[in-house]
Amino acid sequence: MDAGLLHGIQTYGQKFSNNPNEKFLLMILCSQAKLENDNKSINVKRGLRTRAEMGLLPGYAPIGYLNDLRSDHKCEYLVDPLRAPVVKMIFEKIAVEKWSGLRIYSWLKNEMNFKTRNDKHLNISSLYEMLKNPFYCGVYEYPRKSGNWFVGKHQSLISQEIFRAVRGKILEETKPRKRNGEFTFVKMMICGKCGSGVTGLEKQKILKADGSTRWYTYYSCTKAKDRNCKNTYIREDSLIAQLCEKVDELEIDRLGAKCLLEKEVTRYNRLRKTVLGVKEKDTAAAMDIKRYAKYLLEEGSMEEKRGLLEHLRGRIVINDKKVFLEK
Repeated sequence: MDAGLLHGIQTYGQKFSNNPNEKFLLMILCSQAKLENDNKSINVKRGLRTRAEMGLLPGYAPIGYLNDLRSDHKCEYLVDPLRAPVVKMIFEKIAVEKWSGLRIYSWLKNEMNFKTRNDKHLNISSLYEMLKNPFYCGVYEYPRKSGNWFVGKHQSLISQEIFRAVRGKILEETKPRKRNGEFTFVKMMICGKCGSGVTGLEKQKILKADGSTRWYTYYSCTKAKDRNCKNTYIREDSLIAQLCEKVDELEIDRLGAKCLLEKEVTRYNRLRKTVLGVKEKDTAAAMDIKRYAKYLLEEGSMEEKRGLLEHLRGRIVINDKKVFLEK
């Protein structure tokens, strides 16, 4: 109003125009409305805290329970006859049979066809949240992360011993893995479609045999030069296998790592002679340089693989899961 951008406010019963008295009245009414809202918030929180202290957790019932809709049973929960037995089996399978969370997820979806009250499959994040919820053993924290714990009036589905065993296993599974963030072949390859660099990433996969997990490393285009690049991912083991094939195709003079490998062979032969007592004539035999290069690619450390590839005369190009050496 002071800037002239608003000429007036018309409500159902009043009008406020751009003059000092009416603007003052408007500010008083707005302050009164804010005071009422703040008081309502305090009263609601007080009521919810009182419910929690009575053993009645406010909110939507967790999976395995149903909200009691009777007016004289507010905040009470009933055991879900359809889902509660399955929830109890989930905790027991993890605590007793040592199933992993991912194996439980696969079992619920593929064998039990377990669905929530919204008729949807339980997703993996909701499953882990459920397994960490102490409500199922009869206690709860309200508000969350407040440190205020209460004993609920609801019927618990599991014992506290089972819950502690499950929580310990799940926390171990979901603990962030310490990764060094380094990938062997990053900055040593380019995309064959757009010419961008290649980056690495790790993915976790569930094995169908036993439900366990395994980590795989993939390489893909960074899309720095073309955001719509369609070059596909390539797994590291496939990349190494193709690089080994390329070593066989190279002329030995093109393998710039010849001196590096010969130095390593000399060091190895000297070690055999000094430590194992092998005679000189036995160590003088020539070693297959290409075979040693493939050994480094398959079994060597990250530094050894990088050292080998840095000596290749040509860039490594990735295109549709195929490896090429560019002259």
